[in-house]
Amino acid sequence: MNKTDETFQKVVNLFEELFEIDPATIKPESNLYEDLDIDSIDAVDLVVELRKMTGIKIKPEDFKTVRTVNDVVVQVDNLLAE
Repeated sequence: MNKTDETFQKVVNLFEELFEIDPATIKPESNLYEDLDIDSIDAVDLVVELRKMTGIKIKPEDFKTVRTVNDVVVQVDNLLAE
């Protein structure tokens, strides 16, 4: 399992834990707002949890372009690479 796959699995686990979304329905191309029914308050909760997961302070502007699960994975990988 490569690093991106590991990050994806952690993100899927977060969605299951935070929002009670069936992990089988979460795909990299899933749109957070349309497919997974994440709202702006949920998005804030997600950023808070990602901060706990990574130990890195996440700037809101880093997540302004995030629309899909894969976008979240890419942003987390980028933060961890810094």
